[in-house]
Amino acid sequence: MTKRCELTGVSPLKGHNVSHAKNKTKRRFLPNLKKVTFRSDILNKNIKLNVANAALRTVDFKGGLDKFLKNAKNANLSNKVRKLKTSISTKS
Repeated sequence: MTKRCELTGVSPLKGHNVSHAKNKTKRRFLPNLKKVTFRSDILNKNIKLNVANAALRTVDFKGGLDKFLKNAKNANLSNKVRKLKTSISTKS
């Protein structure tokens, strides 16, 4: 399982742990991923995706997965979600 959001493309960032004595050790900042089941009204089926918590809030704000995907850029989406986007756009 990759540590990448399937809707927004958010992936781990690199950085340092910095001690009080200013010693730096490498670390990774992982995105807050959740395995979520979305309901597509146009396709009439459930879709399981690995999504960051911030993307989940955005999908709710936009009004559902179908409306989110209509405005989403293909560069950020995973291959699975790109196929979903094309099937949603052909059905509607």
